[in-house]
Amino acid sequence: MASNILSLPFRRTHSVSPAAAIRSYIASKYDQHPDMFSKDLEVIEQLRVEAVHVHEPHVSGIRKLAAYAAQLVWIGGKFPIDNNLRFELANILFNLASLYSQLAIAQNRSTTEGLKSACNYFCLSAGVISHLQTDIVPEMRSSPPEDMDEMTLESVKHLMLAQAQECFWQKAVMDGFKDASIAKLAAKVSDYYSDAGDWGVKSDSISSEWIHHMTAKHHHFAAAAQYRAACDCLEKRKYGEEVARLRDSITCVNEALKERKWINGIVAGDLEGLKNRVQEDLKRAEKDNDMIYLLPVPPKPELKILDRVNMANARVPKEVGESSSMIGDTREFGAPLFAKLVPYAVHVAASIYVERRDRLVNDSVINELQNLTSRMHDFLQSLNLPGALQALEKPLGLPPSLIAHAEEIRQGGGLTRIRRSMENIAKLKESDRATYVEGAELLKSESKDDEQARSRYGTDRWNRPTSQETASKLYSQIGEIDGYLRSAQSSDDLVQSKLADCEGLLILLAGPDRAIEDYVPSSRRATMTPKVEKEVSRLRGVLNEVTRLESRRKRKTESLREKAKADDISSDLLAEAARLEREYPMQKIEPAQFEYLFEQRLQRYEVDRTVLADEEEEQDRLSNRIKDANTAFSSARRGDNSTREREQALQKLDDAYFKYKEIVSNLDVGRKFYNDLAKIVGRFKDDCRAFVYQRRLEAGQIESDLTNAMSSLNLSHANSLHQQKVNQDHSNRNAPSQYPHQGAPAPQPPRNDPLVAPVPTRAPAAPPGGVWTPDMGIKFGGGPPQPPGQLPPQAQKQPSSHAGNKQNGNMPSGGRGAGGGTWDPHGDLRFK
Repeated sequence: MASNILSLPFRRTHSVSPAAAIRSYIASKYDQHPDMFSKDLEVIEQLRVEAVHVHEPHVSGIRKLAAYAAQLVWIGGKFPIDNNLRFELANILFNLASLYSQLAIAQNRSTTEGLKSACNYFCLSAGVISHLQTDIVPEMRSSPPEDMDEMTLESVKHLMLAQAQECFWQKAVMDGFKDASIAKLAAKVSDYYSDAGDWGVKSDSISSEWIHHMTAKHHHFAAAAQYRAACDCLEKRKYGEEVARLRDSITCVNEALKERKWINGIVAGDLEGLKNRVQEDLKRAEKDNDMIYLLPVPPKPELKILDRVNMANARVPKEVGESSSMIGDTREFGAPLFAKLVPYAVHVAASIYVERRDRLVNDSVINELQNLTSRMHDFLQSLNLPGALQALEKPLGLPPSLIAHAEEIRQGGGLTRIRRSMENIAKLKESDRATYVEGAELLKSESKDDEQARSRYGTDRWNRPTSQETASKLYSQIGEIDGYLRSAQSSDDLVQSKLADCEGLLILLAGPDRAIEDYVPSSRRATMTPKVEKEVSRLRGVLNEVTRLESRRKRKTESLREKAKADDISSDLLAEAARLEREYPMQKIEPAQFEYLFEQRLQRYEVDRTVLADEEEEQDRLSNRIKDANTAFSSARRGDNSTREREQALQKLDDAYFKYKEIVSNLDVGRKFYNDLAKIVGRFKDDCRAFVYQRRLEAGQIESDLTNAMSSLNLSHANSLHQQKVNQDHSNRNAPSQYPHQGAPAPQPPRNDPLVAPVPTRAPAAPPGGVWTPDMGIKFGGGPPQPPGQLPPQAQKQPSSHAGNKQNGNMPSGGRGAGGGTWDPHGDLRFK
């Protein structure tokens, strides 16, 4: 039904199942089974069904839409920022704003109570649109839909406020407010309609009919404001100003009536009524002032600008702005759905804590202990220990420590274990690299497509940000992950080099004792003097302390690993997440909110870090004692070279054993690194895939819009050319012929073709001219066009036998006659 105010239409949707998508997501991303939430899944499905079937302006629809929106906001904290979820919420809130506007239209605006209710509903509609602008659309990953961009939402919001203010203005008129107050209210109505129209012109979604309507209403209420101000001037005996304001009112009404052809009859009728009333008052005012008061009429620039009084404000409904307060077991919107589902942020926070804990334990404690032990081994190796001492103590056979080392290598798998680990690590590395390359190629392909589209349509039309600007974080990850892989490759090469240096000795140690005995030469039993025996005993005692030191560090490392393994922060995270949900229900839970909890938990490892200083100090003291004991030992044996070859063989085998331990440790670290990197590159690829999917959807929408816009512009251009041609033909028919011909048909009166509505100027630039349409024709060569009905000079010189084909005034210049006569070779060749 026609009305002098507008309402927002509902957005339509397809039949989709949010429950199925949520079930799938829980199954793939969470440790909890989806069946635990079967009741919640049924409820969310039912809420959506009720919400999307709200098609009529009835107050019962408010609760259906608001309840579904409130639950979407609630579960938004349980899942990562999902564009589909945000898009669903945006559509539901838009429909809620539409419902409020339609409820306003449905009110009986012939009563003050009805006007009050309509004003309230329009303010609530504007509030929902405002909430959509500030809280929902900015959190969407991709660009918002075309009809939810900033220009469209701003236009709609100001339109709702304009109509709310108009309802209050109408109520003030009915309540008999003073003319000065009514003028201030009307001026603000005009401002709101002006803003709505300005934003609407910039939008690609606001129809031209709405823009014409808003333009007419802007001038209408400017006229009404001046009229009421004139009435106030009459009351205050400002007769000259009264005339000036009435004249300005007439000007504004006439501006509004320029839109008559594109606005409905009710709005046009309101304008005609106002115009008649103003004209009558203007006649009376001019006559009275000219004959009685004789006051000067000020020009418009000297008129004081009318004050404004605003009675319309965008109010966010409690159901939207405070939806969390309405969710609960005994509250209006029911129990919160998926309350027992651990928020995604808690899973992320737990992963972050585990990563920090392991980094602290491994890098700051265990690795430092291992570095201290390696330094001790390097120090002993520089002193040729313990080979020199073993060769002297046991000149025949194999020392017990060497036999133990060989047995440990055999039990551990020896070279077979090392090569198997290297093969597994190589597979992990290739898998990580392939995943990384796949993600990077997705970004590269999307960027290439985007650049091609930008080249095809131009930067003015294809003006969305580039891929690098939109996904700067993903592009920075490309360099980071590539750096990880290069660093890891260097470490792998170093391990390979270590293995190559000691591979032959490891084969020997992994073999039978007989082969080791053959490698280690025997020496004659040396005669040890009491002094040598004393220094041997002293050196052996110090070396035994080194063995005890290493054993203690090994036990400490194992104990620290067990301590870290048992450190489960999940219960504390859940308790903290529950507190945050209670105290800040509308705030999305983020991993950063658990930072202080991480710091508290990691304090328990400070005692282990402080031990490192004691360990280093003790090792320095022990190293000094070893150095002194070895110096005394070497001095006591000076000149005895009987065990030199055996010393060197034993020392090489001892060094190979420690190299083996070091390589095994390096391989364990490498395997853990590539497993951790697999998670990183997996997330990277998933993020790339999601980003590319959204960008291609967005690109498809933009390309479709551009294609439609260009088709529309081409059709409009073609219609314009066709109209010009028709007008030209009418002019030709009415013009007297220069060559009268008895058989020429009588000119027909021109048709009264309907006037095409002007198309408002849009923000996007029109495509370049020169687009060919069938109505334009094709012209080859020829001179400038001739006036309608006149032949070119060459044609005027032709024999009169062709006059019957050329004397028709409808024939275009230089071409074939309208009746299809003989072609004139001296004229232009034109295809119609």
